[in-house]
Amino acid sequence: MVSDLLMVAVVDDDEDVRVALSRLISSAGFAVETFASGTDFLSSIQSHAPDCVVLDLHMPEMNGFDVQRALERGHSAVPIVVITGYDTTESRALAVQLGAKGFLCKPVDDAALLATIGAAIGDVSR
Repeated sequence: MVSDLLMVAVVDDDEDVRVALSRLISSAGFAVETFASGTDFLSSIQSHAPDCVVLDLHMPEMNGFDVQRALERGHSAVPIVVITGYDTTESRALAVQLGAKGFLCKPVDDAALLATIGAAIGDVSR
């Protein structure tokens, strides 16, 4: 059975964050897939692309910037909402330069995240 729900991918190395965000996002009516690493996420995008990605910046092996660059090289237009516990002016600027539609600090405000996801998906569908 194919779902008509918009799909949001959550990419974060912290399992507790993935679970919490998955519950929040699914409660807002989205389908959710979670990934513990950027590598896992990029492998999955070959077969199907999500409608939006919630992406942690600081992960081992492949960080969020690496994921953004890989998506850019692959010409994927999937909107990205960056989340991070380490907000700096430089990281914010680089995330936006690499195409992030939103940038939120952890702990993420639920309403702000859902609004940012909605806006990011809306920007792409116009």
